Amino acid sequence: MFRYPLHARHPEPLLALRAEIRRRREQGAERIGLIGFSAGGHLAGHAALAPTADLRESVQFAVLGYAITSMETETYRPSRIILLGEDASPDLRRETSLDKLVTAQSPPFFLWHTAEDIYVPPEHTYRLAAALAVHDVPHTVHVFAHGPHSLGLAQGAGDAMAWTMFAASWIAEQIDAPARGTTNSRR
Repeated sequence: MFRYPLHARHPEPLLALRAEIRRRREQGAERIGLIGFSAGGHLAGHAALAPTADLRESVQFAVLGYAITSMETETYRPSRIILLGEDASPDLRRETSLDKLVTAQSPPFFLWHTAEDIYVPPEHTYRLAAALAVHDVPHTVHVFAHGPHSLGLAQGAGDAMAWTMFAASWIAEQIDAPARGTTNSRR
């Protein structure tokens, strides 16, 4: 588990996560997958998608739960303000929107959300899934009918609690699958 800096401006959380990924590589990790929820899902997705020249920072797959994927929408504005500030430029908002960072070399994604999430609407998951599809990036999407924001493992949350079983199976496939090449180092 990695606890990223909260209430910190971009790029501090991304730099902290990349340092942790490099540390894990130096300890011998060959394949690294990230799991994140809500704002943490944005950070995990950003680390998987943002360009980097350092191969040690590459990510082989990502699992995002009810993640904030776009900084260009007005949905869940408080998180955008914490990360980018009140007067973030359109360029900065675009550079930190996951759907704008997807390329054909992006790693596979598992995305899940609930249709009832009023804080981060499922539009965020749909936007990222559409970008992944356009670039032929392998991905899985589950949007459950019921459940509020912040479900985490979703224990006792009806159908949404199945996400952990689906994700475990998907992660096993990613671990056994041949690598898609160097994920985000070619951009």
